[in-house]
Amino acid sequence: MENKEVEELLARRLTEELSEPSADTEAEAEAEAVKQLSPRWEIRIQAKLDPVVEETKAYRAIAQEVHHRYEGVRVEDDVKTKKDEG
Repeated sequence: MENKEVEELLARRLTEELSEPSADTEAEAEAEAVKQLSPRWEIRIQAKLDPVVEETKAYRAIAQEVHHRYEGVRVEDDVKTKKDEG
């Protein structure tokens, strides 16, 4: 085979491979599409304790507010108010 024939054969094979998607790329594309779909079900867990509230209580027990901006704000009151509303 001459160089010209080899180049043509290589070009033809490369264009065929690019135009025909392989099974691996199709499977990857399908898997990616499934990942992008929103779930059919939403799982909600009802907790007895709110971790943010517990962490806030711990910080307030340790630290002292410098500017006294949040002294009047009570975490327990906020949680009770939200329970009463909802």
